[in-house]
Amino acid sequence: MERRFAIPALSLLMLMSALTSNQAQARVFDINDFGAVGDGKTDNSKALSDAWNGACHSEGNSVILIPSGTYLLGPLRLIGPCNGRIAFQIKGSLKAFDSPQLGIDHWITFRYIDGLLITGGGLLDGQGSASWQHNDCQKNKDCQELPVTMRFDFVSNAWIHHVTSLNSKNFHFNLFSCQNITFEQVNITAPGESPNTDGIHMALSTNIFIQDSAIATRDDCISLGPGSENIHITGIACGPGHGISIGSLGGSPNEQPVTKVFLRNSNFTGTMNAMRIKTKAPSYQGVVSDITFQDIIVEHVDNPIIIDQQYCPSKKCSPQSSQVKISNVKFINIRGTSSSLVAVNINCSPAVPCTGIELRDINLECDGSGGKASSACANAKGAAYGTQNPPPCLEK
Repeated sequence: MERRFAIPALSLLMLMSALTSNQAQARVFDINDFGAVGDGKTDNSKALSDAWNGACHSEGNSVILIPSGTYLLGPLRLIGPCNGRIAFQIKGSLKAFDSPQLGIDHWITFRYIDGLLITGGGLLDGQGSASWQHNDCQKNKDCQELPVTMRFDFVSNAWIHHVTSLNSKNFHFNLFSCQNITFEQVNITAPGESPNTDGIHMALSTNIFIQDSAIATRDDCISLGPGSENIHITGIACGPGHGISIGSLGGSPNEQPVTKVFLRNSNFTGTMNAMRIKTKAPSYQGVVSDITFQDIIVEHVDNPIIIDQQYCPSKKCSPQSSQVKISNVKFINIRGTSSSLVAVNINCSPAVPCTGIELRDINLECDGSGGKASSACANAKGAAYGTQNPPPCLEK
């Protein structure tokens, strides 16, 4: 419901309708008319770039059509601002090069665009298996960047609807400095051996809506970096993977707050975590506030509820405390099964304790371990209401 008021949905729906209407007024730029060949072997980078330039400079609404077929495509930046709204209709498959592409941060980038629709039911195939062995930054200080399947930089009023992203080399989708973006009916998949293949990552972005989508990767289904504000996530089927994460935060000075995040009506199956907030220790100062996780079902999840302010993936961190302040975090109607004995783990910073933590109607059973689910808290102040299984451990 909130999405209708946050983005110009009517304009985007009208543009989407024009794609299938016999009386469509939008100008269509079929990449085949620009020399593209959908044989899965021909490099179509120039054809798509030429089609984009034509659409971007055209007055009024435009449609870039990727018809049926498999279109090989190298790294490409599609840059605005454009003269009108653009629909990027993927009917066939776009396929990345089957090579590591080391030192390149993107496959397809949209930049400086206001009014973008990506739809069509087609496939983005990142061909990531050639790159995954090179994703070793946690142990290799000289590691190189790998391509994100689709980047959105400085994009506003966009709708990504009814597409599939498969086997990304790095993240599947990345938002930077964006506003009013909706993901809907998006399927994201990468196998268990694919490192750092977050489904959707964002930073410095506001009014982001992710809904009715399925995400199964080795890493975070959705991850929120600094400056994520007014984020609404609903109807997500997450798993396998690492769950939905806020952070890690505190790794850089002057990070913008993460605030007003709402996750509702979602399922986590076989994930490492479900609802996680993580900050580095030691860290720079930061703020996380006004977070709501509500009406969530977890099945066979290692850490259903976790706040970790001692996050240290390198295992070589100093004992200094995190300086990121976490406040007003609500967990409401969370139920299901935990694969670990500690189903609720709220480990906050002794330097800036968590405040305003709310646990309301929590019912988590331990599965397969023969034990009873428990809670563990440190430096966490708040209150518990209603059903509490396991028993709460918050300080008043």
